[in-house]
Amino acid sequence: MSIVNQFFSYDRNNVFAKILRNELSANIVYKDNKILAFHDINPIASTHILVIPNGEYIDYCDFLSKASSDDICHYFSTINSMVKQFKLDQSGFKLVTHSGKGGGQEIPHFHTHIISNQKIESN
Repeated sequence: MSIVNQFFSYDRNNVFAKILRNELSANIVYKDNKILAFHDINPIASTHILVIPNGEYIDYCDFLSKASSDDICHYFSTINSMVKQFKLDQSGFKLVTHSGKGGGQEIPHFHTHIISNQKIESN
């Protein structure tokens, strides 16, 4: 079984699809006709943003095999712009993309986490 079909097919009722359709709310930090970015509801760092394409892509491999070159470049260029916007390029950051169930992916919609190196301070 390939990584792309570990989820078998795109689930139009996944949480990210619902956010894209405005059925669920999100704290949006960036939006255009191809990409949506918003704060993670369970952040693991002081800055933890999720970036998702608007298209129905299951995971990283699905995105790279189905999206146009322009859309792929736009996706990663937007991530780079967000890193600079939040000044993470000055302090360090992680980009995380889980791919497939075996890779720890829980939601069958391709997404990338932008995570700062600053832990959340607890009270």
